[in-house]
Amino acid sequence: MSMEAFTPAIEAILFAAGESVPLARLSLILGVDEKRISDAVDALAALYESEGRGMRILRLDDKVQMCSAPEYAGEISRCLEQRKPPMLSQSALETLAVVAYFQPVTRAYIEQVRGVDSSYTVSVLTERGLIKECGRLEAPGRPAIFRTTDAFLRVMGVHALSELPVLPEVSGGEGLEKLQSAIDRLSGKTQPEQISIGEITDENRGEG
Repeated sequence: MSMEAFTPAIEAILFAAGESVPLARLSLILGVDEKRISDAVDALAALYESEGRGMRILRLDDKVQMCSAPEYAGEISRCLEQRKPPMLSQSALETLAVVAYFQPVTRAYIEQVRGVDSSYTVSVLTERGLIKECGRLEAPGRPAIFRTTDAFLRVMGVHALSELPVLPEVSGGEGLEKLQSAIDRLSGKTQPEQISIGEITDENRGEG
């Protein structure tokens, strides 16, 4: 089967899915080698961008998603009458950074690194879809372990976790200082509109 034959099917699936689809699943459904699927996705993404279309094809690690072009975010927001949500708080960014760099992690580990109770932020970030429970630790109480989601990658404006700023090895008393430095670089890399996901603030909670 030629690339021209199955590329429209990829386009249709991504449009109908409304969320990220693994390349492996596209390969299975279309009966085409995953490498050829990947090449077709790249070609489709380049076509969308070169023609300045209102849609884009976004790669998220081993997944792909169709989304609106970022330059039309303002028009989309006004059309759908969406109120711009507040920015992520510093504590939310800290929690996201801990999960992103050390995942999978337990809430207890997050609190150990941050030095404060993080139950509220973990709960809200999970609700917002930026982190998710990905299993249980084989330990007393079987605590939940968390990892970042595809939504986290989109929010941070990266295609893969490998694109995040490099974090030096965290050890000893310099750990928090190094982590804070990484958070600062991560915040600087991210556009304000990209991190305004949900109503995540420090108000009405006892978290530091």
